Amino acid sequence: MSNIPAIEQLIPHDSPMIFIDHAIDIQDESVHCQVTIGENNPFFDTISGTLPAYVGLEFMAQTIAAWSGFRALQSGEKPSIGFLLGSRRYQASCDTFAQGQLLDIYAQKVMEDHAMGMAVFSAQIENRGEQLAQCQLNVYLPSTATLQQMKLRSQR
Repeated sequence: MSNIPAIEQLIPHDSPMIFIDHAIDIQDESVHCQVTIGENNPFFDTISGTLPAYVGLEFMAQTIAAWSGFRALQSGEKPSIGFLLGSRRYQASCDTFAQGQLLDIYAQKVMEDHAMGMAVFSAQIENRGEQLAQCQLNVYLPSTATLQQMKLRSQR
């Protein structure tokens, strides 16, 4: 899909907490993003030149956030925060990602209960076609009204 906005417009995070570089393709039920491993990530170890593989979970979550943010923009709304409720079976075939490594992150919607704001995604991280990590993520994408109610409750 062309005309995908910059990742900063899709994800409601500020630098340095935006961990992925850009969205490549966003479809109705799937998304593909990329990141090049580098020093801009706060978890990057400058001595070893690596990033722990467990950060891949956040790459996957932010890829889903990009999908959600794009859908919001298509509906004329601002991208909103979502919540990673949990993950199942995060498996990585490596302990670290290396500096300069280009990672492709894919997420596919497994199910969504739009009324409840709940969704499940299957996600994976690849490098040059080789799968490095995979996981299932459970997310909560509250409506704008629900999010406002949550904010009001937290201010009390």
